[in-house]
Amino acid sequence: MVQIIVGEKGKGKTKVIINQANEKMIHSEGTVVYIDKSNKHMYELNNKLRLISIKDYLIENYNEFLGFICGIISQDHDLECVFVDSFLKVAHISDNEIEVVVNKLKRISDQYHIDFVLSISIASKSTPESLENDILVSL
Repeated sequence: MVQIIVGEKGKGKTKVIINQANEKMIHSEGTVVYIDKSNKHMYELNNKLRLISIKDYLIENYNEFLGFICGIISQDHDLECVFVDSFLKVAHISDNEIEVVVNKLKRISDQYHIDFVLSISIASKSTPESLENDILVSL
């Protein structure tokens, strides 16, 4: 399952996704991963979460990002959920590529039974129509 938190920059998406990740960690028996563009929110996250700062890796486009995700999955058979804050920046996605990448994440989710929660800085009215059913929170 892929769930999306949408809203324009500065609307509070990061706070929502951090709360979601911390809550998931409390009720999870497996691994929960939080991917962000930096370690800035390290102390707000449950210390049992695996925080990955994407800037530490040489991700330059969304295909490399998807490969990175598959690498995480291949190394952790207990992985239950991946949270991605600032999804567009972290995965190097332009607005017209959102659907393609989210649909690939849906296929990965179905194949490996891993949930994804993404925060996307976009106005809810600008969200692609095909993704409207995936919106968890709209700010």
